[in-house]
Amino acid sequence: MGEAPIGSIDRLRTAVLGFPRFGPDRELKFALEGHWRGEIDEAALQVTARRIRAHNRGLAAAAQIDVFAVNDFSLTDHVLDTALMVGAVRRPVPGLAGEFALSRGDAAHRPLEMTKWFDTNYHYLVPVLDPHAGFALDPSKPLAELRDAGEGARPVILGPFSLLRLSKSADPAAVEPLELLPDLVRAYADLLRHLAYAGAEAVQIDEPCLVLDLTRRERESALRALGELAGAAAGLPVTLATYFGGLGALLEPVLGVGLAEVHLDLVRAPEQLETALRVCADTGVRLSLGVVDGRNVWATDPGRALPLIDAAVRALGPERVTVASSCSLLHVPYSAARETGLDPEVRGWLAFGIEKMAELTTLARAAVVTGAERESVIAAMAGAAVARRASALTNRPDVRARVAAIAPDDLRRPTPVAERAVIQHAALGLPELPTTTIGSFPQTPEIREARRRHREGELSEGRYRDLIAGHIVGAVAWQERAGLDVLVHGEPERNDMVQYFAEQLDGFAVTEHGWVQSYGSRGVKPPILFGDVARRGPMTVLWWRIAQSATAKPVKGMLTGPVTILRWSFVRDDQPESDSAWQVALAIRDEVWDLQAAGAGIIQIDEAAFREGVPLRRSERDAYFAWATAAFRLCSGGVSDHTQIHSHMCYSEFNEIIEHIAALDADVISIEASRSGMELLDAFERFDYPAAIGPGLYDIHSPRVPDAQEMEDLLRLAEERIPRERLWVNPDCGLKTRRWQEVEPAIAAMVEAARRRRSAVPEGAVR
Repeated sequence: MGEAPIGSIDRLRTAVLGFPRFGPDRELKFALEGHWRGEIDEAALQVTARRIRAHNRGLAAAAQIDVFAVNDFSLTDHVLDTALMVGAVRRPVPGLAGEFALSRGDAAHRPLEMTKWFDTNYHYLVPVLDPHAGFALDPSKPLAELRDAGEGARPVILGPFSLLRLSKSADPAAVEPLELLPDLVRAYADLLRHLAYAGAEAVQIDEPCLVLDLTRRERESALRALGELAGAAAGLPVTLATYFGGLGALLEPVLGVGLAEVHLDLVRAPEQLETALRVCADTGVRLSLGVVDGRNVWATDPGRALPLIDAAVRALGPERVTVASSCSLLHVPYSAARETGLDPEVRGWLAFGIEKMAELTTLARAAVVTGAERESVIAAMAGAAVARRASALTNRPDVRARVAAIAPDDLRRPTPVAERAVIQHAALGLPELPTTTIGSFPQTPEIREARRRHREGELSEGRYRDLIAGHIVGAVAWQERAGLDVLVHGEPERNDMVQYFAEQLDGFAVTEHGWVQSYGSRGVKPPILFGDVARRGPMTVLWWRIAQSATAKPVKGMLTGPVTILRWSFVRDDQPESDSAWQVALAIRDEVWDLQAAGAGIIQIDEAAFREGVPLRRSERDAYFAWATAAFRLCSGGVSDHTQIHSHMCYSEFNEIIEHIAALDADVISIEASRSGMELLDAFERFDYPAAIGPGLYDIHSPRVPDAQEMEDLLRLAEERIPRERLWVNPDCGLKTRRWQEVEPAIAAMVEAARRRRSAVPEGAVR
């Protein structure tokens, strides 16, 4: 018989910082896209939104979660929602149409710049602040969602410091965003009064930027803002939520500003708990312990989580401890139980959103009992952790032996990039400002249906191959008519640039329902890297051969690099990420060599997530860059000087990492640059980057189709920073999410822009 619960408490309080907002079957995606096509009106879209929120509340109630988030839902993006709420940005047209104009653009308006939310694969919209316009609070959205939710709901608001830190100033020479913090805090204080009057029992203010490397001025500004908000709360308990890392030197002062509760991410930074307990021991501050990983899909090991909870309960008492997810569950799918197609052994190691809420309740119950009763409460969780550690799936001696045999020469191309460029120019015979695309073309309903029928056994292997080959040959013919110089096969066989490879690599599992939101209506279904990785056989050579046989122009071989495969998967947490990177890199290296042997003169190894993987703290970055650049070089090491290696990178701020991009030793990189008006190329102006660059000339994430003049203007800006002989012309990213009626005029305009610049004398160009 177990010991009695602590006092009269049968479990600790539980909280979830936020929920997935896509809907379990991507209801939000389909409603948004239906609305944008004019098939449903705004009222019907809002009905879907309310159903998703109600569904999420029901999941929390079923899991016995005590504190659940509201105002974490968004039709566009929570950063944009917050900026609109405080009047930091203005809609170009009234209502929801104006919000969509900011998020995706329309015929008259370019969308806001989009970039990664810290080191996740979610993209947020970057507010551009008019520093002279002031702020004007409109609390209608959080108030409406609070009314819908009822008891136990805690409104979630992105904090003022993080909002400004993540924004840009429309006039940076005059005013930096953080200079606006005092005025913005007053708007937030007004918001707290509105929420208290509306009956909110507490409020959660998210300040994830506090875990970044901050200047002394930034730290002082943030602490002053927190203190003012704590004082303005007027009896409304404020939980400060920090996540994605530890607070470092800010921990003690943050705990002393007078907040009711502080949430700490103990998955990413468990070491901060000891200091937090010492500081909080003699205060009334509650601690919210983020012990269930909101970023990854592995079942929580109670052997790691419970000692942290126990320490907090001993120091503070059970009344001042909350058991919580490390961050919002936005980053994980809804339910692992639905994944009946997975190997049952692997599925038993997983916890998606629903399972993670159940884990919180289990840990909260286990924390107040000991002995046999505790062992009984956590038996299933502990059993999953033990089974995973012992499984043969997580340890393949042959793979580990091959990694151990990697030699320094395997990471090198012996000829410098400038000399390779001369050799490749002679071999490829490309014109000045060569035109190409990033890789993928629109995924039509016909293509998706063919893949579905093949996957479900309705279409034979031979018939499926013929259908895909037909699409490839058609795509090649269209590119020749469009006048592109370097072609791609269009990737009709690929459901996703990571999942496609994961399905052909040992050590990965793919899900059926494991969607998470990437941005807007776009979702991704990250594979699950559960074990040691090895290639079963060639993955792309057949499709490349079909494409190249249909044209005399060069066709790129298209691969995804090891960092991107890892960053866009749920990776194993039982070994260093670098160990997994070496394994994936060896598999991609094998594919590179097979493509070269087949005759491919250009091979693109996309590292779209290279910047995304950079640790948030500078002190951790050197170690990351060491293995990330080495893994890429392992993929391309030793290939012929005649083989031109390309790579593509998504939305990235390159200023701090430009030397590491150069260290990849790629011959050509393509980057997304149109939303920033080529601003991202400033890094390449200050750094003598030795290779060729293809800055994106149009934003493929927007349905807006720019004309040739706009693209020519962007190309002219690029020429002011990069020598023309090292410039390529391409879109921002792959075209799979667009429709052909958007792609065709956009590519025509891009080719025309390149033609015009070829005949123009560059003004002010670096020559």
